[in-house]
Amino acid sequence: MKHATRFNALARQAGGVALSVAHAGVLSLGLMGMAHVATDGDWTRLQFEQTFSLAAEEPTAITPTAAELAMTATATDRVVPPVSALTPVEPAPRIVHSPVKLEVKGLAALAEDPFAQDEGELSLEMAKVRDWITDTYRVSETTIVPALAAAEASAQELGFDPLLIVAIMAVESSFNPRAVSNMGAQGLMQVIPRYHQDKIAPHRGKNVLFDPEVNVRVGTLVLHEGLQRYGSLQRALQYYNGALKDPKARYTRKVMALKKRLMTIAGRDTTRTSLEQAS
Repeated sequence: MKHATRFNALARQAGGVALSVAHAGVLSLGLMGMAHVATDGDWTRLQFEQTFSLAAEEPTAITPTAAELAMTATATDRVVPPVSALTPVEPAPRIVHSPVKLEVKGLAALAEDPFAQDEGELSLEMAKVRDWITDTYRVSETTIVPALAAAEASAQELGFDPLLIVAIMAVESSFNPRAVSNMGAQGLMQVIPRYHQDKIAPHRGKNVLFDPEVNVRVGTLVLHEGLQRYGSLQRALQYYNGALKDPKARYTRKVMALKKRLMTIAGRDTTRTSLEQAS
C-alpha cells in the first residue's frame, strides 16, 4: 500500500515537470518568432490586415469572415498623419466688445424749438383745432389735415397767424373743398380764379383750386396782397372779401371772432403776430 502511494506521488511530480517543460518550450518559440520579425533593432507592428494578406499566400490559410473584412476596410481607410505634419492650432483671437454709442438725431433742433414738427405734421394746437373741426363741421380728417398743414406752412412764410387762415376757411366755405359760389369762387378759401391767375402755376388745370393745399396757398397770397396794398389787416380782410366799401367791416369782425374761438380751442390766450396786435 505504501509503495502504491509513493508511486502515485512520483507520477504527479513527473507530470508537473513535463508541463513546465512544455510551457518553457512555447515561450521560447514565441521569443524566437518575435526576434525573427525584428528589423534593425526596431519592432514592426503586424497589422490586422497584414495577417489576412499573409494568410492568402498560404494555401491552407483560413478565409476571414465578413466581420473581419469590415474591420480591415475600416482600418485601411483611416489615415493618421505623422505628428510632424500636424498644423499647429493657433488660439482664437480675443474679441473685445467696445460699448456701442447710440446717437439720437434731432436733439439740437428740439432744444432750439421744442414745438417743431416735420413737414406736413400738425402742431399740437392745430391738432386740437382739427379735432374740433371734424366734430363741428362733419369733415373727414383725411380732407382737412392737408389744408391745416398748408395753413401753418403758408402763414409762417408770409407772417400770418395760422388760426387766422383757418378762420377764413370756416367763414368762406365751412371747410368744404368743393364749394363754389355764384361769383365763381372755388374751394376752401373761395378764390376766384380769373382774378388771381398770377398766383396759380400756368400749367395747372382749371380745377386746381379744388386741391386743398393749392387753394390755401393761393388764398393766403391773396390776403398778403391786400395787406401790401392797404397796410392793415382789417383792410386786407375787407379786400379779400371784396367789401372795401363796408364802413362797419362786418367781414373782418366775423373772421376775427371765429379766430378768437379757435385760439380758445387750441389752448392759447394771446395772439402771436405783431401784425394782429397792431390792428
